[in-house]
Amino acid sequence: MNPMRFDAAFIEQFAALIGWRRDVRRFRRDALPEEVVEDLLRLAQMAPSVGNSQPWRFVRIRSADLRETLAAHADAEVAKAGKAISEDRRALYSGLKLHGLREAPEVMAVFCDDATGAGGGLGAATMPEARAYSVVLAIHTLWLAARAQGIALGWVSIVEPSFVAGLLDVPQGWRLVALLCLGLPEEEADVPELERLGWQDRLDWRDHVSER
Repeated sequence: MNPMRFDAAFIEQFAALIGWRRDVRRFRRDALPEEVVEDLLRLAQMAPSVGNSQPWRFVRIRSADLRETLAAHADAEVAKAGKAISEDRRALYSGLKLHGLREAPEVMAVFCDDATGAGGGLGAATMPEARAYSVVLAIHTLWLAARAQGIALGWVSIVEPSFVAGLLDVPQGWRLVALLCLGLPEEEADVPELERLGWQDRLDWRDHVSER
């Protein structure tokens, strides 16, 4: 098969994969095989990046103490953010599970190395934030690769980036983009959790497209 022309069955399966991508918070504690995690990271390395700079830096958090510190920090940030939630949504917010840092067998922090020499600065002179966008593409590549193997991913954004960077003692200049939880999901559901719980429905794509 020509690798540039996939058949109808593959296209249908790919659409199903996109539809089944979930931001998961509830994980089983079963360990992921090391070779599976390494393969996901290998595939993430194939993501597109500005100037082929590949500025993503994955930090696997193995220490139980570090994980508990991160989880406690996230809990505090969840409580703090809850004070700013509108009163009519506060009860719903309090019932949301916003991270799986204690349960997920694999936790990774993903940083952008803005000082990387790879790529020679190509494409980032006028939009240096394109490096961070490249990191997001690597995360999404990993996300789809994980989902294809039945592995769930949760993106934890309710953390203070400077706290995470300091806790993990990463090089100065590395910018936190994401804190990720990976593992087998507790359950599979046709509808993402935030939709099921009434927090936010999927919007119509047509409302997000305009012409000039």
